[in-house]
Amino acid sequence: MSSLPPEALANKLMSGKDVSQALLDELKGELDAMKTSGAKLPKLVVILVGEDPASQVYTKRKAKVAQEIGMASELITLPKTTTEAELLTLIEQKNDDPSVHALLIQLPLPKHLNESRILNAVSPTKDVDGFHPVNLGRLLSGDTPPALPCTPAGIMKMLSFYKVPISGKHAVVIGRSTIVGKPMSLLLLSENATVTICHSRTKDLPQACAQADILVAAVGRPEMVTADYVKPGAVVIDVGINRVKNPETGKTKLVGDVDFASVSPKASLITPVPGGVGPMTIATLMANTLALYKAQ
Repeated sequence: MSSLPPEALANKLMSGKDVSQALLDELKGELDAMKTSGAKLPKLVVILVGEDPASQVYTKRKAKVAQEIGMASELITLPKTTTEAELLTLIEQKNDDPSVHALLIQLPLPKHLNESRILNAVSPTKDVDGFHPVNLGRLLSGDTPPALPCTPAGIMKMLSFYKVPISGKHAVVIGRSTIVGKPMSLLLLSENATVTICHSRTKDLPQACAQADILVAAVGRPEMVTADYVKPGAVVIDVGINRVKNPETGKTKLVGDVDFASVSPKASLITPVPGGVGPMTIATLMANTLALYKAQ
């Protein structure tokens, strides 16, 4: 637990629950107005291959949120024995279906399926995750596509919600994945931050991170970022979701990539785990679906 008193800690927390609810309420209002006017509603299709328990939870949650805000959605569950040819055929059918506006392939896929080939088969105009090379290329070139990678885009919405100044600030992103690290750095750069990307080969990582006005940790190592990584007054965004087991009790708990107890007293704002970045991902997915619908 943090050494800060509860009232002081409350003023530092960036609640993804609050921001995501505000975004979902806004989307619901727009969808309600569309329904009243008789307009066709945007439709999200999610394809799940196999029986990965975490993926089953995520896909059901996505379908539930879509239903709650009045968006059309379809969850297609396929057996883990599905061949690559069968999956590619299904994706092509959904690409050609004008009633489908957004298409998501739930990861991870079974090992016999080529993840890159499958994701690249999704039409760039229906790529709700924003991972297609065409859309990542548009992001890199400054021609912003309708749908941005959900986690980085959700973080940008959080920074805006909490009125965090970005222009002219030094942002450090730990992690260089295509899902979070690289698009996160591009989005921060687009708002005129000076951006440093750090990774496993970065020399003196704590010193590099301690220069940051905005620090984004997306490295996948439980509580790696400790107080010596953080400049006093920095805004700290924790993307990590790690399950760790207490050796004494045997119980597991969720922790981030940031050691919350040591970092929260130094940060001006910080995201908790859980309840920080996580809730933003699904809300941004819904916003992306509506954006793709409008673009089409």
